[in-house]
Order: sequence, then C-alpha cells, then structure tokens
Amino acid sequence: MKTFKLPGTELVAPNIVLGLMRIQEKSDAEVRELLATAMDAGITFLDHADVYGSELHGCERRFAEAMRLSPSQREKLIIQSKAGIVREGPYFDFSYEHIIESVDGSLKALGTDYLDILLLHRPDALVEPEEVARAFDELATAGKVRAFGVSNHTPRQIDLLKRHVSQPLVINQLQLSITHAPLIAQGVAANMQGLDQSVSRDDGLLDYCRLHDITVQAWSPFQAGFFDGPFLGSERHPQLNAVIDRLAEKYDVPPLAIATAWITRHPARMQVVIGTTTPQRVADAALGSDVPLTRAEWYELFRAANYIVP
Repeated sequence: MKTFKLPGTELVAPNIVLGLMRIQEKSDAEVRELLATAMDAGITFLDHADVYGSELHGCERRFAEAMRLSPSQREKLIIQSKAGIVREGPYFDFSYEHIIESVDGSLKALGTDYLDILLLHRPDALVEPEEVARAFDELATAGKVRAFGVSNHTPRQIDLLKRHVSQPLVINQLQLSITHAPLIAQGVAANMQGLDQSVSRDDGLLDYCRLHDITVQAWSPFQAGFFDGPFLGSERHPQLNAVIDRLAEKYDVPPLAIATAWITRHPARMQVVIGTTTPQRVADAALGSDVPLTRAEWYELFRAANYIVP
C-alpha cells in the first residue's frame, strides 16, 4: 500500500480510504472483519459523516459499538468525519452552532476525543466564513479536530473560506471515476470547439488543488455516474471493460484494482474512497494502490471511457 505525508499535516496516509457510510445494518462481526481486511491491506484511513446511517451519527455509533477501540488502536487509525448536511431539511448549514454540535456528536458517537480530519460536507450557499473560522478555531484549540478540509467545493468557494480560516484546508473530497472524470477531461480538451467535454465546469479544480497542496479524495470511484450503477462489468461500457479486463490479466489483479489504479496513478496523489462493505472487494481494490499503469495504459482507459484525447 502506497502512503504519503498528507500536505498541511503530520499524517502519513495511505492512498486508499475506507468509507463507512453503509455499515449501519452490519453486525459487530461483519464490521470487525471489514476493518481487519482493510488494515491487513494497509488501509488505516476511515471516512465517516454525521449523516451516514438511518439516524444522525448512526454509522459512527455502529462503528464504535463494534470496534470498541483501545487508545493504542485508535492511534493507528486516521479518522475523518464530515458536517454540514441537514438531512431532515434538506439543506446545508455551516453555521458555528451546527459545526460545533455536529463534531461533538461525532466524537460522542465514535467514542474518541478527537477527529484527525473534519470536512465541510457539500457547499452551503448561505455560508458565513467568519462563523466557520470561529468554529474551526474553537475545535482546533480544544484538540477536538487536528486538520480541516472540504467536500465538493469549487476553487472560489475554497478561496472564500481560506480568506477567513487560519487553518490550512488540506482535503477536497470530489466525485471521480474513469467514467465520471470532468475534473480531468476538461483540461485535456480545453478550447476545442464543439466538444461537450471541453466546456469548463470545474474552473480548473484539480490543478487548483495541486497548486494549493489540497489532497483530492475521489468518492464513488466505481460508479458510472451519479449513483447510477457501477461501470465494472456493465453492458453500457463494453469497450472500457475489455481494456480493464486485459490490464487486470496483465498485472494479475482483479478488475477493481485497475479501476483504483487509474486514479492512484495520477500525479496529484489522490486518495480513493471505497464504500464497499464486502471484505473481498476491499482487498481487491487495495491491490490497485501499487499497480504501475504506464502512461499509455492510463490514456487507453481514458479513451475507452469515451473521453476525447486530441
């Protein structure tokens, strides 16, 4: 498992993250097996959110109940959670009160004294950056949160926050897969007339994150689009799957590892957030961390996903 020092922190992180949004109904034994498989593969970075589960903090609480981590076990993990979505609204809330309440709820549910990382979960159109800064300062001073970031934010939204918060924003969690790659595709075909792919939708978000030492975390790395099913094995993507299968055979890994490797191969040092609750799929995806796709193979996968490479 490849690791790197997460810019803006002292954390040494793997490039694969285990997302825990689907563990609410899992038994203690199933949760423990999932975590054991992940840790055996070198995945020590866990992704939570206050809204994951059938009730507020449901998955965080399920995790804590099943794992009952000792202090020494807790220290071996990087635990990240997110705040800002009010599910019952539905709406978004980056107010000082909501951020503080959410973090305190996460800490209680997780049975820990601190979060390694807190992300603001999707942009709040009514954000008042001064309130975010006040909440971040209080959480950092109290030792409740060690590092901060965002999710699904644009460059200008990040700049607005950075003007007020004193802590570095070290992560931006964004949707990215081989078949959902506007972050990359727009830059490849920029300024080409008549191509939908060349229309700027992200304002150079990936390059912005690289320039500002913000690590991109790719969520839904195996989804074809916005929660409309996986591309692996899908009849909708025969050409792509043919290339994936051939490369999987070449590198002697499962197809899932090739889909993972397409993201980890990128020089931006992105992390892949996998949300499966099947231990074997965790192990399969983890193998992609070390697959050395060539430049030609990376572009072949990109083309096979119907992106234009001039």
